[in-house]
Amino acid sequence: MLESITLTRMAMKWTSALLLLQLSCCFSSGMCGKVLVWPTAYSHWTNMKTILDELVQRGHEVTVLTSSASILTDPSKTSAIKFEVYPTSLTKDYFVGFSVKLINKWTYDIPKDTFWSHFSQVEDLMWKYSDCAQKVCEDVVFNKKLMKKLQETKFDVLLADAIGPCGELLAEILKTPLVLSLRVSLGYSLEKHSGRLPFPPSYVPVILSELSNRMTFMERVKNMIHMLYFDFWFQIFNMKKWKQFYSEVLGRPTTLYEMMGKADIWLIRSYWDLEFPHPLVPNFEFVGGLHCKPAKPLPKEMEDFVQSSGENGVVVFSLGSMVSNMMEDRINVIAAALAQLPQKVLWRHDGKKPDTLGPNTRLYKWIPQNDLLGHPKTKAFVTHGGTNGIYEAIYHGVPMVGIPLFADQPDNIIRMKAKGAAVTLDFTTMSSADLLSALKTVINDPTYKENAVRLSRIHHDQPVKPLDRAVFWIEFVMRHGGARHLRAAAHDLMWVQYHSLDVIGFLLACGAAVMLVLTKSCLFCYWKFATPKKKGKQE
Repeated sequence: MLESITLTRMAMKWTSALLLLQLSCCFSSGMCGKVLVWPTAYSHWTNMKTILDELVQRGHEVTVLTSSASILTDPSKTSAIKFEVYPTSLTKDYFVGFSVKLINKWTYDIPKDTFWSHFSQVEDLMWKYSDCAQKVCEDVVFNKKLMKKLQETKFDVLLADAIGPCGELLAEILKTPLVLSLRVSLGYSLEKHSGRLPFPPSYVPVILSELSNRMTFMERVKNMIHMLYFDFWFQIFNMKKWKQFYSEVLGRPTTLYEMMGKADIWLIRSYWDLEFPHPLVPNFEFVGGLHCKPAKPLPKEMEDFVQSSGENGVVVFSLGSMVSNMMEDRINVIAAALAQLPQKVLWRHDGKKPDTLGPNTRLYKWIPQNDLLGHPKTKAFVTHGGTNGIYEAIYHGVPMVGIPLFADQPDNIIRMKAKGAAVTLDFTTMSSADLLSALKTVINDPTYKENAVRLSRIHHDQPVKPLDRAVFWIEFVMRHGGARHLRAAAHDLMWVQYHSLDVIGFLLACGAAVMLVLTKSCLFCYWKFATPKKKGKQE
C-alpha cells in the first residue's frame, strides 16, 4: 500500500515537473499555441516528428492530420502528439505497395542513358504520386465534419511537408499562417516557382543533373538544358489537375504554385555542409541535420560484434528503409565484396540471405544507424544517399560510399564526392571489385576521413542548433501571425516582370526608336544639304 502511494506521489511529481517545464517553455517563447500538421511518410516523417516532439516539449498542442491508409499511426503506442485520422478509400497495403512499386521502377526500370526517355518516365511516376496525393487531399477538404472541427479549433500555424501537396490549401481555407518543410523538389520547381528562390545555372547545379558547382563549359551547357527542361516542360506534379482542383475548392482561379507561394517560412532540411553555396531569400531557413544527436550505447549483442572487429573496425551498410526486395544478383554482388573486407560489417537487409555472405557480415532487419555511425570503431558508411543518413554521417564525421537509387540521392552523393568525403558507385552496374575498391579507398585513404571530420566541424559550428532554429521560426510565425515582411516582392510579379523582360523590351524599343530617329535625321540632312550641292557642281 505504502509502495503504491509512494509511486503515485512520484508520478505526480514528475507530471508536475513536466507541466512546469512546458509552461516555462511557453512563457519563454511568448505563447503556447496550436499546431496543425500535414505530413508525408518514411524519412520525411523522421524529420517532421523530431520538430513536433520538440514543440510538444515546449508546451504546444500538436495535431497531425493523417489518413486511415497512413503508416504514421501506431495504436499500440501512446503519444503526446494528437493524430486526427480521417477516412479514405485507399488502404495501407495499397499505400505501401504503391510506394515500393514507384521506388523499384525508378531504381531498376527507368533508363539512365537517355535524357528524354529518363525524365519522361520520372515525370510519369511523379504524376501517379500526384494523383494519389490529390485523392487523399480530396478526402480531407470534402469531409465537412472534419473541416468544421478544424475551423473551430483555430490553429495558430500549419506545418506541412511541401512534397505532399494539400497543406497550403488547408492553410488557405483555415486562414492559418503556413510553414513549409522541404529537402528539395525535382528541378527545384517548388523552391523556384513557389518560393521565388533564385538558382543561377552558371554555378548552381539543377537537381538530377548530377553536377557540382564547379562546371566546365559543356557542363554549364548541360545544366542550362536541365534548367530549361524543368522550367518549361517537366512538371513535378500534374499542375493542370491541381489548378482545377484548388480553383474548384476555393471558388476562384488559382494554382498550386500560387498557394505554396503564400508560405511564410520555408524550412529547408539542408545546410552548407551538404549544399553548394547559392542565393537565398529571407524566408528560407536551412535546418539540415535537425534529427541528429549524440550516439547512445549499442545493444550488448551488437556491441560485442563491433568490439570483435579489433583494430580493423566496422563498416555500416544500409540502403534505407524503403528498399527491401533487391534483385538477387545485386545482393550477391554486394555480399561477395563485403566478405573480402578485413572489417566486420553490419548490413541492414530485410530479405533473402545472400549465397555469397561472408562470416564477417551480419544481417539485421533494423540497425540503430545513428548510434553505429557515432561508434569509434566505425570506419565507413555505405549508403543510398538519403539525406537523413548522410547527415548522420556528417554529424559523426564518417566517410561514405554512395550507391544512390532514385530521386535526389545521386545529387546528394555527388555533393559529398565533390567535398572529398565520399566515393560513388552505380547500383545497377557495379561489380564486387568496384564495391571492394571503393570501400578500401575511403577506409585506407586518410583524406576521406579528414574531409568527413571537416564537414562535421562545420555542421557543429553553428550559433543555433538546427532543431532550435526550426522551432524558433515556427514559434515566430505563431507569435506574429505570419512573416509576410520576409517574403520577397517577387511573389507579386508576373514571370515577364520577374525576369525584367518588359523592361528589356522597353529599353530595346527605346533604343530602336532613337536609332530610327537618328537614321531618319541623318538621311533628311543628307538629302536636304548634300544633294543640292552635288547638283550645283554638275551645272
